[in-house]
Amino acid sequence: MTEPLNDITNTGVYGTGTTDEDAPETGITAGGTSGGFRDVLAVDHARRGKPPLHLTDMTDEERRARMKALGMQPFRAAQLANHYFAHFDVDAMGFSDFPASQRAQAAEAFFPTLITAVDRQEADEGTTIKTLWSLFDGAQIESVLMRYPQRITLCISSQVGCGMGCPFCATGNLGLTRNMSTGEIMEQVRVAAAAARDGDIAEGPGRLSNVVFMGMGEPMGNYRAVLHAVRQICAEPPQGFGISARNITISTVGVVPGIRKLAKEHLPVRLAVSLHAPTDALRDELVPMNRRFNTTQVLDAAHDYYLASKRRVSIEYALMRGINDQAEHARELARRLNHYGDDWVHVNPIPLNPIEGSKWTASKPEDEHAFLDILHRAGIAATLRDTRGSDIDGACGQLAAKHR
Repeated sequence: MTEPLNDITNTGVYGTGTTDEDAPETGITAGGTSGGFRDVLAVDHARRGKPPLHLTDMTDEERRARMKALGMQPFRAAQLANHYFAHFDVDAMGFSDFPASQRAQAAEAFFPTLITAVDRQEADEGTTIKTLWSLFDGAQIESVLMRYPQRITLCISSQVGCGMGCPFCATGNLGLTRNMSTGEIMEQVRVAAAAARDGDIAEGPGRLSNVVFMGMGEPMGNYRAVLHAVRQICAEPPQGFGISARNITISTVGVVPGIRKLAKEHLPVRLAVSLHAPTDALRDELVPMNRRFNTTQVLDAAHDYYLASKRRVSIEYALMRGINDQAEHARELARRLNHYGDDWVHVNPIPLNPIEGSKWTASKPEDEHAFLDILHRAGIAATLRDTRGSDIDGACGQLAAKHR
């Protein structure tokens, strides 16, 4: 039986069990010291210090207090926020509404450089752009900007690496180095929003409309920073980027306390659950977190999220040849989902994206379509996921933060 876990606690990033108020909030394990799951840590997981404090790491009150401590008028914090959220601008030296003598000091205090692009790859005729970012401590993460006919979507990272250890996922094979700060998360969004506005993606200028937390990391393992970022992403300028909360998706492998806490936030964001298997025996092998929170616990929590939010939950399901893609798997998945008796999910079967050296391979096309057909005949909404960016290792499960 899966061992119970208390609600999300301040356990730090590295399973130290610290109760430091400054430690990132994580919903992974109780200090990583008990239960059927252990965070998979990267070899360089030791603490590296905190990222520099950024405007988006602070509340309005904290921004004003910091401005006052610097000897500046507190109202100028709102001016900086307006430049950041409404204009995607951090070049304080060009802020004509800000005293020239204070611009350099304000830039240092509120807009430190948190992410620096070190590589950029394009695919799908320039409509998919993957960027490799270097963080303040030399750690690296990736984000992917994708243009579709009716929207522009950004897939962002919330952790450096990932501690979930799913064997078919490149990011999971890295292990967890550390959580990202809210500022590091938000800077991915700001840069992408500016790129879309300026036409730095195929087909000309547009507006960033969707943000998905499906990049590197387990978002529920960095709950506090992720939620602080989400609230600012969906707030209207000058408090946020004005992207509808309904266009934000938070993905999880099934960290039940995080799902239940998110349901209480009263934010209409979409929840995506990476299920990948319909039974505990199979999911124990594919998703190690299942040893901590089994399929029944995960699906119960996901359905409760649907009841609380009135938004259908996305079930992510990577199809692997001969492993989880046969008719019996589809029928069992349909049975498990229909157990709840209402139209509460949308299933996204995903053709497995290959990773170097992996024994896992993509399903045969005929098996993919048979799987989808079984779900449809069972009355379950399902759409085969588009594998955008697979040729640049930018598709689901391929982000490994490496140079070409």
